[in-house]
Amino acid sequence: MGSPIRVLHAVVNMNRGGAETLLMNLYRNIDRTKIQFDFLTCKEGVFDQEIQSLGGKVHRIPYITDVGQRGYTKALNQFFSSTKEYKIIHSHMDKMSGLVLKVAKEHNVPTRIAHSHNTSSEGNSIAKLYKWYVGKDILKFATHYMACSHKAAEWLFKNKIHQAQILKNGIEPENFKFSAFNRERIREEFQLKESDFVIGHIGRFNEQKNHNFLLDVFAKLSRVDKRAYLLLVGDGVLQEQLRKKVQRLKLEEKVIFAGVRSDIPHLLQGMDLFAFPSLHEGLPVTLIEAQSANVPCLISDVITEEVDMGLGLVEYLPIKKHHQWVEAISTKMSNSTDREMDFSKILSDKGYNIKNTASWTEGFYSAI
Repeated sequence: MGSPIRVLHAVVNMNRGGAETLLMNLYRNIDRTKIQFDFLTCKEGVFDQEIQSLGGKVHRIPYITDVGQRGYTKALNQFFSSTKEYKIIHSHMDKMSGLVLKVAKEHNVPTRIAHSHNTSSEGNSIAKLYKWYVGKDILKFATHYMACSHKAAEWLFKNKIHQAQILKNGIEPENFKFSAFNRERIREEFQLKESDFVIGHIGRFNEQKNHNFLLDVFAKLSRVDKRAYLLLVGDGVLQEQLRKKVQRLKLEEKVIFAGVRSDIPHLLQGMDLFAFPSLHEGLPVTLIEAQSANVPCLISDVITEEVDMGLGLVEYLPIKKHHQWVEAISTKMSNSTDREMDFSKILSDKGYNIKNTASWTEGFYSAI
């Protein structure tokens, strides 16, 4: 049997973000005798060791924020000059994919895939303007377009949207089935009683995820219902700022910073509600996971309707009005959810079982 096709995935780092979680879910489930994943990264990531244990390579070059555009372009040129083995590059850097794919084309990489995981750029107005400028090259230099949702495809590919392939953010639904044991274990870890009501959030501490709004809502809620706790999973640039805000609001006893975790299915068992007031999203894999775990979700109305699996678990709310979120959470606190229902088949039928996604991806890479 011949060597596997090696696909180079371009990312900033392989930490526990949505795109990175999808990539690892795919990587664990593809036939690695046929397809191997390697990664072109800029920073160390929590998945690096697992990638290497699965047979993948982790290449590292400095990122544009550290060395500027000239330095980053030079690093890309040096990488592709010295590494000629890749016939497929799959870039997950949203607008910055324009720069990566341009250099890949100059070095004759024949298949260049741009993958959209979002519906807006991050950063200040100067950063967004720069990304818009670089992003224009995507339509010039990509040979294939992928996105996690139609909304994400519209944002990055504009008039080429009809050429975009929607690759669903698949998960392993069986990992999220209800477990009373895991629920009790998580509650014990954080010293929570069964009568306490845990509002959970999983995501990077950055502007996009809108933690400030969530803390304001929680502050209002905790004044009217002492059973409420807020469990925040993740880390990021705004973490210190948010910790200080929690102190100002005198909520240190009620807000739990759990850090970066690898046991997301177990943490979801410990939650009673998932709150997700993002300012923009492609299609968050955490919302698919939360629904698979049968956790009711309150989410901002800017998130695509494609994320709703039709299980009666998702409610959309505007991110301007705190009182609507407080009322909605209070209503959820009064109503119990039957957590033991198994939605694995429904998620698989809707195309969100990673085994099906991995099988399709194998075929796609082999065909191109």
